Amino acid sequence: MELQVGVKVLLRNISGKYLLQRRSLTKYPEAQIGWDVVGGRIVPGVPLLKNLKREVKEETGLTLMRVEKLLAAQDILRIKGRHVVRITYLGMATGKIELDKEENVEYK
Repeated sequence: MELQVGVKVLLRNISGKYLLQRRSLTKYPEAQIGWDVVGGRIVPGVPLLKNLKREVKEETGLTLMRVEKLLAAQDILRIKGRHVVRITYLGMATGKIELDKEENVEYK
């Protein structure tokens, strides 16, 4: 069984708007609906919040300003032989959105 850990964040801007992005079905064929919050797998040995900052910058071009609270921790067991533990936070970001088009095809 392969174990992976992912960090996600429901991002809010200064105006109080939240960011959702549509995952690329080419890169993520298992993404059924396709809409998701920002995040990805951690690099083992790197603190969770440092991984989260990296994912936010890579996927959106935004800067994670603060993490407000932990929203959820969940098990994802959709693929046989793989167990993903996802940790989701609520946070605030600033900057101009510049999507990584390999990861995500649009945002709202």
